[in-house]
Amino acid sequence: MITVDDALAQLFEMVSPLSAEVIPLRAASGRVLAQAVRAKRDQPPFAASAMDGYAVRGGEAAPGAQFEVVGEAAAGHRWNGRLDGGQALRIFTGAPMPEGADRVIIQEDISRTGSVITLSDTVNSGPHVRPAGADFKAGHTVRSPRWISPHDVALLAAMNVAEVPVTRKPMVAIIATGDELVMPGETPGPDQIIASNTFGLAALVEAHGATAHLLPIARDNATSLETAFAMAQGTDLILTVGGASVGDHDLVGEVAASLGLQRAFYKIAMRPGKPLMAGRMGPSMMVGLPGNPVSAMVCGHVFILPVLRAMLGMGAAPAPDFTASLGVDLPANGPRAHYMRAHVNDGIVTPATSQDSALLGVLAGANALLIRPAHEPARQAGDAARVMHI
Repeated sequence: MITVDDALAQLFEMVSPLSAEVIPLRAASGRVLAQAVRAKRDQPPFAASAMDGYAVRGGEAAPGAQFEVVGEAAAGHRWNGRLDGGQALRIFTGAPMPEGADRVIIQEDISRTGSVITLSDTVNSGPHVRPAGADFKAGHTVRSPRWISPHDVALLAAMNVAEVPVTRKPMVAIIATGDELVMPGETPGPDQIIASNTFGLAALVEAHGATAHLLPIARDNATSLETAFAMAQGTDLILTVGGASVGDHDLVGEVAASLGLQRAFYKIAMRPGKPLMAGRMGPSMMVGLPGNPVSAMVCGHVFILPVLRAMLGMGAAPAPDFTASLGVDLPANGPRAHYMRAHVNDGIVTPATSQDSALLGVLAGANALLIRPAHEPARQAGDAARVMHI
């Protein structure tokens, strides 16, 4: 068995960032920016009013001062002229400031009679003007790599970027294995269960930038597995679920080897997730996940998501973790790292009472994994512990 860190290191050695593609801005949210992009204009492109009111020369704006209103400007409708002394321009939010004006008096601070306005005795200090380029200037750079958020989409739109270079989405083939499995919605036989792992894994990888291809269940025979692997050709990552152990019916490793798998490792000193296998099969990377549903999902968080981030060009690093305080006492840990299903609230982490790797209900009620190193001594409530969100 190898450690989790060693397994991650070997996985990262097999990963290269994927190629880039150019997509419409509308589709860019949630993708990874592959190349830097630059603003094509200043924002705002002109000095603009930040309020509804009257544009004036700031040096003339004193309590009780009077101005003659000579025109009007609104957003998208510039007033083409120059303000002279004693003149004001009725202006609305977003409208370009007229030449000669550098201050906006808000409409609440004036009284108007005909074309003449009079400033109140408590005129606001202003200036209520957004200078040209106050947000960003032409050439402003959004650097890569970067997960593109909805806020980034708004920024790129303001930069007049209509098409965005992003890293291609990893294509992930997911193969459930086992005679005991049927698809959700089917009627299982007396000795069968529902295939849940592949659906959870597909949702997990798609939530983190990949495209999942759920393949038909591969039965416990070489022909069925060979057919499934053939259907997975052309993908970046092949995930098998179950059949990676050493029982008489666990054929994934044997069939994969016959198809050219160059295995990097098998078995990890962790729980849940010990019987994990990985290697390369032609142009694809392959990871054989355990069949227990919690084991498969925990390995998805610990190994598969970091692999996807590396494929997307976000660097080779373990899943991020943080420190929380233990909410309970814990006995000494054994020879394998333990990723305990847990719940974090207000900086306190409490592991679930049962850590059975078959209990999806426990996993669904958790929001974190409490990470216990191999051979860790007994811990007390209040001690610091490593935690990762799930």
